[in-house]
Parts: sequence; C-alpha cells; structure tokens
Amino acid sequence: MTHALPKIAWIGLGIMGSPMSENLLKAGYDVTGHTLEQDKLDRLTAAGGTAAASVAEAVADADVIITMVPASPQVEAVAYGPAGILENARAGALLIDMSSITPQTSVDLAAAARDKGIRVLDAPASGGEAGAIEAVLSIMVGGDQADFDEARPLFEALGRTVVRCGPHGSGQTVKAANQLIVAVNIQACAEAVVFLEKSGVDLAAALDVLAGGLAGSTVLARKKDNFLRRDFRPGFRIDLHHKDMGIVTDAARTVGAALPVGAVVAQLVASLRAQGDGGLDHSALLRTVERLSGDRV
Repeated sequence: MTHALPKIAWIGLGIMGSPMSENLLKAGYDVTGHTLEQDKLDRLTAAGGTAAASVAEAVADADVIITMVPASPQVEAVAYGPAGILENARAGALLIDMSSITPQTSVDLAAAARDKGIRVLDAPASGGEAGAIEAVLSIMVGGDQADFDEARPLFEALGRTVVRCGPHGSGQTVKAANQLIVAVNIQACAEAVVFLEKSGVDLAAALDVLAGGLAGSTVLARKKDNFLRRDFRPGFRIDLHHKDMGIVTDAARTVGAALPVGAVVAQLVASLRAQGDGGLDHSALLRTVERLSGDRV
C-alpha cells in the first residue's frame, strides 16, 4: 500500500521539523530530508528516512516538498535561485511551506511557483515541540481547495486540527494571530506567577486551581511546569517569537488594526532578547517580569 503514498522531500529538520518528519515516516511515507546540521540528518536516517546533501537532491523526484525553516529569508533561500526548490522540483509537485513567515512572502512564493507549474500551500502550525512530537498540531492553511484536499491526509499525520483559512497567505495571517494570543497569554501567566510568589502563595496549588477556571488555557497547561521549575529549555525560542511579533505588528499596521496590548508584549519579548535570553523558551517572559519586579534573575 505504501507505494501509493506521495514521495516527500523535507527541508528543515529543527525542533519542529525533526519530529514532524518522523511522524510522516511512522505513517508510511517515504521521506528524503535536507538540513544544515549533520546530526539532524543522522536522526532522520535512524528513523528510516533518507538524507540528501542538498535542497536540489532532496526535491528532485518528490511529489510533495515540505519546508520548515525559521523565517522568510530562509524560505526564500531554499525556494529561489539555481540550487533552490523552484528550479529543481518537477512540474506538478506540491510545495507546502510550514514555516511561520510574512503573509506577503507566501503570496509571492505561490506566484513564482505557479510560473514553474508548482503548486503551493502555506501551512504554518501551532503547538510547539510537544505538539509536533505528539502529532496534535493545529495547522492553518492558505491556498487552493483542491491542493488542500490532496494534502489533507499528510496534514492529519502531523496534526489534530487542520483548517483551510482562505487563499495564499491566509494560513500565515492566522498563524500571526495565534502568536499574538500566545505571547499575551504567556505574559499574563508570567505576571500572575510573580504576583502569587511574592504574595507567599503555594504556586503549584494556585496554578492548578487557576487551570480549572476561566483563566485556564492551553498555554497555562503546556507551560505550567516551565514556570514552576524555571525550566526554559526551548520548545519555542524567544528569538522566533520576536520574529513573529514583528510579523503580526507589521501586518496589523498594513490592514489598519490596532494591537495595543500586543505592541507592549512585543516590546517585552524584544527586551528579553536584548537581555541575551533569545535562545530560551518563550515561557521565559517570566524572567522579564521578575526583572521588572526587582528580582535577581
């Protein structure tokens, strides 16, 4: 049966890309991957995939190409140019970009790919490293309905909530909104944690009861242990959330939407990065609240 599944090329095997590609392997897909770090390529081959030495080699005979890289410049670097995806993939291939980038980059990529006979979906995902590992990501997709329908089985091997949100760029717009909500939510949780601790309350007990009420959220459930243990190993790095806050504030200005609280949290994320904490998990917004509250961090 597996011979009927499309052949996958996967570009970008980072915190999200590695477990996601492994979930496709588990689902029976043939996955050839390329990334910059040798240890990530070794991990892919250990999981049953095939390592490629270049983007061009990875995509040469792929039916579906998936990119999962940090930001717009990296998407452009792997897509364009003589060694890129568009010059080396075959006509009729489907390119699914799962990176979180500006909506305009996705629109431009789809237009450039159309000239080469390559179809494109923008399909950013939310759920972080844990969601990627557990295959419970929320995947927001922009592009043509027919291409979305074709890709749906593949998305369902990666995530639990898979929704087409509109034409090219729509997935990125929804992802930007997602990142706005997540950042503001983490910041609110972080402020509550510092307030509770300074008040001498049992933090674990307080977070348990808060989680059961209207203050409960996926953010609180996923990040509770990070707050309790001050464990800021990255599931999603501050550097990337900083990039995403730039995307949402810029896109909101373009369409004339005011984001007053989002703008403040964007500055707090920027501050955390300026303090040298860019490589930590976004739950490390707690560190900014502690600094503002006079605590040594």
